[in-house]
Amino acid sequence: MTMFGTNQLLVDKHVEFIQNLDKKQDGLEYWMTEHLRVSGIYWGLVALFLLDRPQALDHEQIISYVRGCQNADGGFGGHTHHDSHLLYTMSSVQILSMLNALDQIDGKKVTKYVLSLQQTNKQTNGQTTVCGDVWGEHDTRFAFIAMAVLSFFNTQDQLDTNGIVEYIRGAMNYDGGFGSKPGGESHAAQVYTCVAALAVAGRLDVVDRDRLSGWLAERQLLCGGMNGRPQKLEDVCYAWWVGSALDILRRRHWISAEKLVEFVVSAQDENGGIADRPGDVADVYHTCFGIAGLSLVRYPGLNEVDPVYCMPRSVVRRLGLHKWQDNVPKSWSQ
Repeated sequence: MTMFGTNQLLVDKHVEFIQNLDKKQDGLEYWMTEHLRVSGIYWGLVALFLLDRPQALDHEQIISYVRGCQNADGGFGGHTHHDSHLLYTMSSVQILSMLNALDQIDGKKVTKYVLSLQQTNKQTNGQTTVCGDVWGEHDTRFAFIAMAVLSFFNTQDQLDTNGIVEYIRGAMNYDGGFGSKPGGESHAAQVYTCVAALAVAGRLDVVDRDRLSGWLAERQLLCGGMNGRPQKLEDVCYAWWVGSALDILRRRHWISAEKLVEFVVSAQDENGGIADRPGDVADVYHTCFGIAGLSLVRYPGLNEVDPVYCMPRSVVRRLGLHKWQDNVPKSWSQ
């Protein structure tokens, strides 16, 4: 019996669920989600690594496929022959890093692609935005991704970090949270991207720690699950989006780990996989972030996840990326 009582994670069933995802090619859903193929591999691989079953998928096959998703501009698409986007570039770099194959791609090309997407607007107090792709959409997600991706290649100093930090500062609201851009409503997933970006940049001083920690803690509902913003339903994925930000802020103890585990475990399908909430259909996205959220609260038997990079801590340490922890204010240990 552990501190989490009888709430048991169906490890073998989840492994089998992930292994079977690519075997359902006769279904419409498989082809309707083609643009998410790289993301799906990332979500599945993170879950397997945290479950300590990294060999459950064919690594060489994955490496070959992901390399085939890189385009001439240096970025990666969500599937072969798809246009490049920062989201899939990040997932591809994470996948190859976990499989110790990052040296099989040209980091200079990836860096060039990421740098091509930053834009400085002199009329917005020196704020620098980062677009998701060549079509110009920008928000705080892409600011984080740009910093994170370049940190894998030790080229983040080529970004306008100060301008990006000002953009993130501009997205901070009166409640301590962050929106998708300046003026946007605070949202837990955007909070994660902003806090993680500031951790990588060594600028966590920008955060109003107490106010933000309080806002994040309020996301936990009576059922134990969390929502992304006030008046919304609980969702398993926020075990990660909320939990990771609280972990970086060194305030993980501000929520009930026991209640959170109870909620996530209750959203498991008896045949494998985790849904957004109990009774719904399981999917690999919620399976990944549900397990990652459990790892954050130290669920027994799971490998530890890094709250900034959403990969196993062992991988982050191997890459030397754990140094973001040196940027956490020493007073936050109190």
